[in-house]
Amino acid sequence: MTTNLLHRMEGEKIFFKALDINDAPEIHCYASDKEVSRFIGWRLMNNLDETGQHVEEMLKREAAGTHFYASVVERTNHTIIGTAMLFNIDKEAKHAEIGYVLHRDCWGRGYGTEVVELVKKIAFEDLELHKLHARVADANAGSCRILEKNGFVLEGRLKDYYFIEERYYDGLFYGCISSENKILLNIKT
Repeated sequence: MTTNLLHRMEGEKIFFKALDINDAPEIHCYASDKEVSRFIGWRLMNNLDETGQHVEEMLKREAAGTHFYASVVERTNHTIIGTAMLFNIDKEAKHAEIGYVLHRDCWGRGYGTEVVELVKKIAFEDLELHKLHARVADANAGSCRILEKNGFVLEGRLKDYYFIEERYYDGLFYGCISSENKILLNIKT
């Protein structure tokens, strides 16, 4: 698998580009927002140095081939508005986990739906993965809607899976099987 595929994806409102340490100030704008970081699994970035270290860690994971990241760039003003992720890649089973984070100003404007659509396209068409999955805290209704709009189905719920801000949340597990693989499975049955 190559990261170049993810880095050159383009949609109507956004495009992806490679992560760059020089983009840490733009990434810090959303990584330091408590509401944004609440449910994404990243710790809150308290200063630009912490964000820079986080970007460096993501770049190391990408270089090792265990994670694929892309900065999400708003097409009209070329501002970085988020990060798209493909990780926990199982090459034998051909599945991976999808993740995304967006600046709060971009919530509810269709950017998240387009991010998932682009990552899904690269995963199924170019990387030929069989399945994508996502883990979401049940209180993150916006993320659930984004996944469902992109054909992900709720496959399971784990009670009290996440402990966030001194409170438990159920973990929702979503999955999406490649439509090509769905056709093959239907033919065999």
